[in-house]
Amino acid sequence: MRSLRVYEEAWPLHTPFVIARGSRSEAKVVVVEIEENGVKGTGECTPYPRYGESIDSVMAQIVSIGEQLEAGASREDIQHLLPAGAARNAVDCALWDLAARQAGKSLAQLTKVELAERITTAQTVVIGTPDQMANSAKALWEKGAHLLKVKLDDHLISERMVAIRAAVPDATLIVDANEAWHSDGLAARCQLLADLNVAMLEQPLPASEDAALANFIHPLPICADESCHTRESLPKLAGRYEMINVKLDKTGGLTEALALAAEAKAQGFEVMLGCMLCTSRAISAALPLTPKVRFADLDGPTWLAVDAEPALRFETGALYL
Repeated sequence: MRSLRVYEEAWPLHTPFVIARGSRSEAKVVVVEIEENGVKGTGECTPYPRYGESIDSVMAQIVSIGEQLEAGASREDIQHLLPAGAARNAVDCALWDLAARQAGKSLAQLTKVELAERITTAQTVVIGTPDQMANSAKALWEKGAHLLKVKLDDHLISERMVAIRAAVPDATLIVDANEAWHSDGLAARCQLLADLNVAMLEQPLPASEDAALANFIHPLPICADESCHTRESLPKLAGRYEMINVKLDKTGGLTEALALAAEAKAQGFEVMLGCMLCTSRAISAALPLTPKVRFADLDGPTWLAVDAEPALRFETGALYL
């Protein structure tokens, strides 16, 4: 017989996290603990209002399958008991962690992947004035971050990007508009980014406007984030995107994330691994995906004033295992 514990946590940020959708000063997460015969597995998720989630709704979803979990529901079972999203992610990752601990293995060993000792991660440059963003990018570069993810809204695109590129001429830049742009003017913006040697543009349009990308000729890869949740998303992305951003909070856990990454690559998409604002617990659960991706964007815990223990070892632009 198992026992289930579900609770919320709030982790203050050291610096406000500002994107097109708003500003945040703390990371609010839900933690799931599943204990069986004295061995405890832990999972974490970040409910996301963009997907209609809240702390309360996610906790209610998890509690709704509490009896099945305590009776021994498997990872395969919960793929049908809960929809893809944050709630299933926390449960799925707790079950993975439990299985690894019961087997006396690491999660990487359990999933049969070999992790690098050093994983390059993007460091995020949040929205500000052109000078603020350029100064932030330069400071991150000087501390060792060579892959920078630039958040943009619908304003001052050229001013911000030109200032950033001038500040970090040799950095690899990826741009995330978080659905803030529209099809009018998109071609010119894509050309601007290509001229500035930006490596990839993430989710420029609202997911509901993806049709505008069909047969849209663009000079740099475009990555689906809000438009891609599970394998079921892939058919509508073909011919519109070249890359997908896999996040466990969207897929509903590592089980579907591994399947999504494999299927996406089989269909010719490149893969990026992302995260929400979270603690090291959430990043640890995603590590088996890191050998499979072109870009890893795992800097969520680096925004926290204090991380959960045991904390992963982050240095600017890198995660060391």
